[in-house]
Amino acid sequence: SLVWAAKPGMLFQKDRESSPHSLNLSWVFGYNSSLAVHSLMDGEDRVLLYVSSHTVVIHDVLGNRQYHLQGHANVISCLCVSEDKRWVATADRGPNALIIVWDSFSGVPVRTIFESHPEDGVCAIAISQDAKYLVTLSAGTVQRVCVWRWTLPTEKPLWSTELRPEFGYQDYVIFNPQDPHEFVSNSKTQVIFYLWVTSARDELAAWLLSPQTFRSVVGRFSQSVFHFNNRQALTGTSAGKVVVWDVVDPRTDPKEQQARPLGMTPTKMVSVQEESLTVLQVLESCIVTGDVKGHVKFYDGELLLLSHYSHSKVGPIQSLSFSTTLRDPPDAFPARSRPFLTSGSDSSDSVSLALNRNFILSTSDATVFRVATDSADFEKVLEEVKKAVSAIACHPQQTLVAVGSHCGLLKVWDYRHTKYLDSRIFPEAGIQCLSYDPEGYFLAAGFTDGSVHILDAISLQSSCKELRFSQGPVTHIGFSHNSQYLATADETYSVIVYKKVLQNGHRCWEHLAGLDSHYKPIRSILFGVQADSNKPRLLSLGEDRQLVEYDLSSSIKDHLVVTHRDRVEQSAVPLCLAWYPQLSTESFILTANNCYKMKLLNTTTKMCRKTLLGPTYGSPLEKIQILPTTSTADPKQHYLLYITKDKVGLQILPVDGNPHKSSAFICHPDGASDLASSYDGRYIFTAGGSDRTVMKWKVNLSALDAAAFLGGEDMIPFYNLLDGGREGEFFRELEDYFYYAQICNQGTNTLENRQVSTHIPLEEIPSVMRAIGFYPSEEEIEEMINEVKFSKYVDSGEQVTEINLEDFIKLYINHRPALGLSMKSLQRAFQVLGYDNEKGDKVIDRGDLLSLLQCRGEQMTEDELAQCLTTLLGRRPRRRGSEPDISDPSGAAALIEEEIPAEITAEIFAADILGLPIA
Repeated sequence: SLVWAAKPGMLFQKDRESSPHSLNLSWVFGYNSSLAVHSLMDGEDRVLLYVSSHTVVIHDVLGNRQYHLQGHANVISCLCVSEDKRWVATADRGPNALIIVWDSFSGVPVRTIFESHPEDGVCAIAISQDAKYLVTLSAGTVQRVCVWRWTLPTEKPLWSTELRPEFGYQDYVIFNPQDPHEFVSNSKTQVIFYLWVTSARDELAAWLLSPQTFRSVVGRFSQSVFHFNNRQALTGTSAGKVVVWDVVDPRTDPKEQQARPLGMTPTKMVSVQEESLTVLQVLESCIVTGDVKGHVKFYDGELLLLSHYSHSKVGPIQSLSFSTTLRDPPDAFPARSRPFLTSGSDSSDSVSLALNRNFILSTSDATVFRVATDSADFEKVLEEVKKAVSAIACHPQQTLVAVGSHCGLLKVWDYRHTKYLDSRIFPEAGIQCLSYDPEGYFLAAGFTDGSVHILDAISLQSSCKELRFSQGPVTHIGFSHNSQYLATADETYSVIVYKKVLQNGHRCWEHLAGLDSHYKPIRSILFGVQADSNKPRLLSLGEDRQLVEYDLSSSIKDHLVVTHRDRVEQSAVPLCLAWYPQLSTESFILTANNCYKMKLLNTTTKMCRKTLLGPTYGSPLEKIQILPTTSTADPKQHYLLYITKDKVGLQILPVDGNPHKSSAFICHPDGASDLASSYDGRYIFTAGGSDRTVMKWKVNLSALDAAAFLGGEDMIPFYNLLDGGREGEFFRELEDYFYYAQICNQGTNTLENRQVSTHIPLEEIPSVMRAIGFYPSEEEIEEMINEVKFSKYVDSGEQVTEINLEDFIKLYINHRPALGLSMKSLQRAFQVLGYDNEKGDKVIDRGDLLSLLQCRGEQMTEDELAQCLTTLLGRRPRRRGSEPDISDPSGAAALIEEEIPAEITAEIFAADILGLPIA
């Protein structure tokens, strides 16, 4: 097998086979600096292992290569590496949390444990010295500790116990290197020692230290380790002290002392420094510490200082990873790392052995250094962003990608060669959005303090003075096609336009005008080109459902002219928009909403011409772009790229509701913040916001085309979306309704021969839709009928008056609720409209409900409401009394008063009034 034959260093020698996926992770920029960074290879190699979001990255720094271990669906919360650095165990927290053990030599996942801690996942993990056992701490409020023999094919732990809440939230755990049946964990305030045996009861001892324990400030615990003498344990604290735990307590009678480790008691506390300790490890016969000042210190077994390493540019240390092989012993130690030998120290040979290892250190501010112990040189190996990454942009003509973060760092990479080119730091504020101009000369950056900087695209130097006209963080930024206008949107719901002018022979930008265009957050701003001229168009889309178009040529200083303001949704919330490729005679704007629907709007009238089912991968589309086409690509073939809350995907155009024409992959489980595509469409970039990573994806369009082909042609994908498919009961029932609609249209009492047809008039669409369980609003009915009526109007000038069964099925699938009827949405409505009754239930008064139906939304007349309610209620078996005459208004009122309670809950409304089944 691959694992059996694997050797160190062979991972990057493997030939990458062609992938069957449409998107393949190619590179990851950034990593999770709150987790450890491990050195996998010794000598002069720089092979690092670290975590980026939900991916484990093995990074050959000198070879400029990465290998990605992918398998987690949630952000990885912890990891550990075996002593020989072959086995890597990772775990995550969240729904369907996993524990995966990887072979770092071959990159193969050799063991996956499902539902290890089904409540909240794992917060800490450790592997034993012999690499046979794993210990995990759950991330829930009530924590559970489990020990696993990961080499056995079982989903149950060998041993587990539940921790009492008074132990505090345990967030660190480690085995005793000399006995895998012992381990220790700690929270910020308590340390717990464990002894586990599969046939015995739970055995553990917990300690809470206070300033009175040693009559000194203890501080908060960071990490704990077992002493190499196998008699003691140590815990580092935020007060720069080390607590020594010993099985022998001079203050206790030896007859009353317990066996190790349950008999561990705090015997002394050694103040080793003033700075907070963040890392505590045991290496050979040395104890190693790292602190918030970036100092690494080596101590002997009595905590006497042997050596220390420091550098002014090193921040708080997060982890240390030592080489497993010894370098050639130096003739003498450098002055900065010379051991301080005392009569109580280990022998000089032992000290030399411990100090004769180079190591990798990582800091909490996302920097990795390699330290050569013979020269005490600190070599910066990796430096990444320290805060959320919310902005990325690709150059329109070159292989450059710009990345901006909330720490104010702007970096530019050559993504073809994965080479860092330039950077600039803006200490005043964080970068929120980026955009290159179409000519590639400028890079515009919007900041969290409302400022806008226009930079030279290559040197990143400011091309004009800072523009500050937004009252809140800038969320969107973009250039017009001719680079003459720049527009921004901010968190105060304003759109601001800047114009390029010539001053003293130099090009610069000046403020033209701004407008509070929306009353809810702005989701997109979009420049375009007018159809009858080369003048730019500007649109903005907000969560207030308004699509606003501006007249830039008529706008003057401090006055931004609005040409159109159109409501594009009735109840759904629009989230993004893009110009639809010219696939037909008519031109469209493509929008996507929070109900998984995509709409094609006429670019001139903004009339909804088509509603289509969009990708349904757990969350709606957040941002969309048309993928640029390469020169060798079919000019008629176009693709849409998108991100949802946590996924990136591709969609074959034209959109028609076929689910096989789209695919998506998890990119940032904690939320994707931005996306961009290379100018040739070969690569897609996604930003992960809080996970501080940017991922580069290689596009494989042939794989997506193959998946769409395998999904079936013509109506096959749509039949499969029906309950039961083409041969199911639902389809047969739909056929019956379809033909019954023909009978109703021809007259039910006629004696003439029936004209059986494959079509029904458009007027019958609402009746059939409601008969099969889809209840559209009046506006949705109008959109459905207009969609069919004008489907051929632009090409032929004729209106369609009837629809066949196949087109009706497509219409039904594209317009029905993507996730079916939801009781939660009805309950939310009652939360807004209702009040709490005496029982604490959310209810609506019967009179208020009738008033709302007649005065709000799509208002019903009194006669319509009476007819509707009597139809719903009048034909049901009576609970008591005689049947009233529902044709009489007073009879209808009596029926309503008797059948509908004075206080209506969501459940009563759904089950007793509408007659819908509820779980």
